[in-house]
Amino acid sequence: MKFAHLGDCHLGSWRQPELQELNFQSFERAIDTCIKERIDFMLIAGDLFDSAYPPIEILKRAFAEFRKLKDAGIKVFMIAGSHDYSVSGKTFLDVLEKGGFCEICKYKENEELIHLEPCKYQNFEIFGYPGKKSGMEIEDIKKIILPPETNNFRILMLHTTLTEAVGDLPIESLAMSRLPRADYYALSHLHINFEEKIKDKPIIYSGPIFPNSFQEIEDLCYGRFYLIEVTGYWDVKKINLPIKEVKAFDIKIENALTATQKIISEFDKYDLRDKIILLRVSGTITQGTNADIDYKRITDYLTGKGVYSFLKNTNKLQSKEEKIELKIAQGEMNKVEEVLIEDYTKTNPDKFNPMITSLMHSLDLQKQEDEKTVIYENRLLDSLNKILGLELR
Repeated sequence: MKFAHLGDCHLGSWRQPELQELNFQSFERAIDTCIKERIDFMLIAGDLFDSAYPPIEILKRAFAEFRKLKDAGIKVFMIAGSHDYSVSGKTFLDVLEKGGFCEICKYKENEELIHLEPCKYQNFEIFGYPGKKSGMEIEDIKKIILPPETNNFRILMLHTTLTEAVGDLPIESLAMSRLPRADYYALSHLHINFEEKIKDKPIIYSGPIFPNSFQEIEDLCYGRFYLIEVTGYWDVKKINLPIKEVKAFDIKIENALTATQKIISEFDKYDLRDKIILLRVSGTITQGTNADIDYKRITDYLTGKGVYSFLKNTNKLQSKEEKIELKIAQGEMNKVEEVLIEDYTKTNPDKFNPMITSLMHSLDLQKQEDEKTVIYENRLLDSLNKILGLELR
């Protein structure tokens, strides 16, 4: 018997169109590989989509891939993850199931226990429990009960955080010793390399189909999934999904006035065509300000070089701290914001300074109750567009 273990596909997650496309291409490659390998069934251990209600174009393409699996006679078993889980229980995973493209693992629960019900495939019993927001599934997993054991192989799918996987990090997690007994543990949620065993039974995080952030592209470069073959023993193979080469740069800056040319000069040493370029700018600026670094010029230069995608990260770039002496008359404490902005604009002249107050008020826009994240983000971007006169989408 041969099966595939996928998870953390996050279809529709990237805002950058070219990276969203790479994400889906990685998923397509995984599906094509599984069909070519003639697997018997597939496990998707949560976060197939990046939200419970993904964009229609993502749905259409995903359904086409599941059609390919169905036409190849490959069964798919899945659970929801923390991203595509919905408290109401209604998501597009249910549409996939009703269309005959997959089977979602079921369970019954009361206040004390959660009884998992098996999905059966030949001599396999597949159990699963969904991931939830903020790790709320962890306490539930401790209450899980499986039916009495049979001679069948047991697979347990979970979308959660294991203590042994996060080490000393202060994250809510579950010890491996608290897991119900199974023959194979198909996990997702942590986008890491993790292959362990409990009493000779594999416990594996699938990893993401494609990295889901700047840091993940930097660390992982590309996505992956697992092929498992059972022939009296477990033959575990990690299948990498490289599509585009990644080139990462970490450039330290002190003088912001010369930083643009310094960055471009470093880029000029390499062939960057059709690569994903990651620029991490770090250091403490002692001359000039971050506004003196011409990122548009850098972007235009890379576009001319034919790069596939460019991402920058300035989280570790700091300006030299300067003390600001505020002179505010008694009874005018409500003008603190105004005084701070006035003082800043004197020492940091810039064409965008007149927009600071409007931008601050716009960025203070609150997300409304039950408002979808994408709708909130669009409202925020619309507001910023009006202030800046730019197209930020």
